[in-house]
Amino acid sequence: MIAQTPRPESDRFNTDRPNLCPALRWKSQFVLAEPDPTVQPSNDGLFWCLHSQTCIGPDGELAEPGNCDSADRKCHGTGNCG
Repeated sequence: MIAQTPRPESDRFNTDRPNLCPALRWKSQFVLAEPDPTVQPSNDGLFWCLHSQTCIGPDGELAEPGNCDSADRKCHGTGNCG
């Protein structure tokens, strides 16, 4: 197993990514309010996959923006890992 260097939270939880999997969901998607620039973001890390309905994607990896932004991930966009 290869040890990975931990990513900073600001990178792991950043949802502003061009290739973000459309199946990734997070709590703030369902809050109907404009962002308040005077309030620090919580970066609460509450993400889940639409296909698995858990924080673990169909491929067994964490469902979070830092992991779900690459079409190289087998389940990206489809939920299929085969």
